[in-house]
Amino acid sequence: CPLPSWPRPLLTGVEPGWHPRRNRFNRMARLTLEFPENQFYFTTQLTVRITDINAGKHLANDSMVSMISEARARFLFQFGIEEVSDKDTGIIVTDLATTYKREAFARDALIFEVGMMDLNKYGGDIIFRITKAIGGELVALAKSGFVFYDFTTSKVTPMPDDFRFRFPGVNYIHNA
Repeated sequence: CPLPSWPRPLLTGVEPGWHPRRNRFNRMARLTLEFPENQFYFTTQLTVRITDINAGKHLANDSMVSMISEARARFLFQFGIEEVSDKDTGIIVTDLATTYKREAFARDALIFEVGMMDLNKYGGDIIFRITKAIGGELVALAKSGFVFYDFTTSKVTPMPDDFRFRFPGVNYIHNA
């Protein structure tokens, strides 16, 4: 098989004038997260550590996921909710969606506002708004789906009533 003639285009199927850096986000489907203001119930602060920084010299995605998990754990603890109860029923994360709005750097103090929405028979969504403590710039929005899980039977289980009653202002989806 003969080699293609050189120089050949690096990208195919792209219209003239397209630039990989300037246009890459315009061409992709983008995730949009919007949360009601009245659904945030808890605030905590976390500091970006030097070990949270990636090669691009800003907060790494995996470190943001860890910080979101820490904020979730603090939120649940504040409301007296054990991640796994003495009855072997607990909360498991089913998905996580994050949209980044701006970079965060080493030693930036970040404010995590945590709330809840879209409760259903088995779980719901924990929501996060992450801003810089100095200046209040929005860094990211995130939504973490969760369900209640029975670890003895390895099955999803209905949400305990006492959990739902702790958040009376959260919307409830009956047909989910």
